Amino acid sequence: MIKTIVLGIALATIAAGTSLIVDFTKQSTTSNWQIVDDGVMGGKSQGNFKINEEGHGEFWGTISLENYGGFSSVRYRPKTIEIGKYKKVALRVKGDEKNYQFRIKGKANDYFSYISTFSTSGEWETIILNLSDLYPSFRGRKLNQPNFSGDFMEEITFLIANKKNESFRLLIDEIKLKQ
Repeated sequence: MIKTIVLGIALATIAAGTSLIVDFTKQSTTSNWQIVDDGVMGGKSQGNFKINEEGHGEFWGTISLENYGGFSSVRYRPKTIEIGKYKKVALRVKGDEKNYQFRIKGKANDYFSYISTFSTSGEWETIILNLSDLYPSFRGRKLNQPNFSGDFMEEITFLIANKKNESFRLLIDEIKLKQ
């Protein structure tokens, strides 16, 4: 019976032209998720990540500009994700009316990330980003290289860095690739 249910879900996902990367539930684990704050360079920002009571990923904390800081991020390193025919990524999130960055790395050991900034409305919403619009950046500087056109991704990051002291809270329900 369980195999039938899983197969049905997999076929529905394929039929819908999507590939599920993350789908948080109350049983999800945070073991592949890591907080990286500006403390790596002396800053005082503080980010946290957990699975909340409703079964969503919850990224929250405070941003401090003290000591030249100003960012917090949560990174996910899944097994290599083949992008194949997919052209977009869909983020089902509920933010706090602040701007966040969605970042990916084609290879986990790349020194730069491909980035897109998105705004949140305070309500549950699905943010659709074209993978080809993600531009290469390193330490806040856009690089003179082509936008993302890779076949794989090995790291996904949500980052907040709005150049002001603030608290933040981003709920993440799911992340999936779309055609």
